[in-house]
Amino acid sequence: MPSAPAPETSTELRVELASILGAEHIDDLTRLSGGASRETWRFRADGRPLVVQRQRGGDERDMSVEARVLRAVTASGAPLAELVASGVGASGASYIVSAAVEGETIARKILRDDRFASAREHLPAQLGEALARIHTIDPDGIDGVVDVDQLELYRVVLDEFGAPHPAFELAFRWLEDHRPPPTRRTLVHGDFRLGNVMVDEHGLRAVLDWELVHAGDPMEDLGWLCVRAWRFGGQGPVAGLGRYEQLFEAYEAESGLRVDPEVVHWWEVLGTLKWGIMCIGQAETHLSGRARSHELAAIGRRVCENEYDLFLALEGRW
Repeated sequence: MPSAPAPETSTELRVELASILGAEHIDDLTRLSGGASRETWRFRADGRPLVVQRQRGGDERDMSVEARVLRAVTASGAPLAELVASGVGASGASYIVSAAVEGETIARKILRDDRFASAREHLPAQLGEALARIHTIDPDGIDGVVDVDQLELYRVVLDEFGAPHPAFELAFRWLEDHRPPPTRRTLVHGDFRLGNVMVDEHGLRAVLDWELVHAGDPMEDLGWLCVRAWRFGGQGPVAGLGRYEQLFEAYEAESGLRVDPEVVHWWEVLGTLKWGIMCIGQAETHLSGRARSHELAAIGRRVCENEYDLFLALEGRW
């Protein structure tokens, strides 16, 4: 359920939004989430439904890069929420304002509710088509998009935690021994999965949450979408919805390029390893006292799930 904003925060934000948008009336301001890096609010500006995301203090990611990415992705034809405004507000917080898109983001509802029965049939192909369009974008044309070797990055991250995780070490060894050559270098969404897309009764409406966008191998996005954790209990390997063939065929039809299932599998294993290491990091945030949270503590308990998933993946049993 949306949480009620503090009155003083609400008043300040109304004034700021009115100034940013040149609007006379800011109404129905409702906070939708309170994530670690940014907060999200829904509102109406002179009757138009909009959404604003504002960056929290201490987060080092530059939302102006994300805004530039959104402009480039719009030109690709991938489904997006229209970018309305971006910049740094009077409060010092960077922001992105976009058009509100109606639909659902909660994965368990998309996977189970009767309302989305038809959407489930079309989503694997729609997700493949959307990724193919995103991957037409040259990241070098967008100032600020970085290129980081994902395997090297998470090797460093795990080492910095200083705790032994033999299952993860086994996965690192396998990934190093089986690393495929790069397919291409494109823009990569970085967190393309259910929960980060808006879906209605007809299927995909918009790709959301571009916080982790970077340059890299486009097969990373396909592999991440198929990670077992992001199936949310669904039976299909593609987001819990469908078969690999549905995703690959749609991607190939849109891009004109062949997908190698073995390469996607490599990225799927790396994605599982990454999520396991991320779970350690979120638990450490709680245990260190930087942010005391039942949610972060619970996510820490999911480390063992990813260890189990890695054993399945390396045995070819998922």
